[in-house]
Amino acid sequence: MTEADAGATPIRPLVAGNWKMNGLKAALSEALAVDEALAEAGAGVAADVMICPPATMVMVLAELSGMGGLKVGGQDCHINAAGAHTGDVAAEMLADAGASAVIVGHSERRADHGETDRIVHQKVLAAHRAGLTAIVCVGETIGQRQAGLTLDVVARQLAGSIPDNVTAETVVVAYEPVWAIGTGLTPRPEDVAEVHLMIRERLCARFGAEGAGMRILYGGSVKPSNAVELMGIANVNGALVGGASLSAKDFLGIIEAYRD
Repeated sequence: MTEADAGATPIRPLVAGNWKMNGLKAALSEALAVDEALAEAGAGVAADVMICPPATMVMVLAELSGMGGLKVGGQDCHINAAGAHTGDVAAEMLADAGASAVIVGHSERRADHGETDRIVHQKVLAAHRAGLTAIVCVGETIGQRQAGLTLDVVARQLAGSIPDNVTAETVVVAYEPVWAIGTGLTPRPEDVAEVHLMIRERLCARFGAEGAGMRILYGGSVKPSNAVELMGIANVNGALVGGASLSAKDFLGIIEAYRD
């Protein structure tokens, strides 16, 4: 079932930048340049725009930006609201710092920190407890793709990572083929379309009208040169951007895909 099949209202896209473990205070000038450009464009940008900086910069970016409607998100959160968890950040802390969303289940967290679908599920609940939108990441490795397991892997991650009773306002799904992140490689448009259609069908089957309205982002080597093509694929409702979001010029080049 596609967005049109479900009779959904048009979905406002989201372009979110994930800075990962990059950026000191001087890098805030890049984020603020994006905010200023959005302010100048006004209603000419038909998408929401977000930057998810390191936790050390969430508060200061939230306080300095907003003139152009730039939203701020976190990159991860702990499942608990407080406690003896040295080095971790609670969803409530991110919300208190000015974040409106948090990325959970990114492939780098799944691989580097052993996060399972169950843990991601708990982090989505934590995000909602704090009033944050959860950007839930799913995606296959190159071995899984070569074995023809892409749809099975992504469907399993969707089922295990997203709790019941979520809405289009509280969950965003980001499909990021692991093998394309930071490599410069991207799937063929028809491959992206196939995965995004399956995700939409699963969301609609499970959540009905809310599933039809959920944003499904594409991530994995999104850059200005391929943004228009990727963002034009059915059921692609924006992008989760890695390295290109560190440069205002490159990030704005991607956002340009949504200029009226």
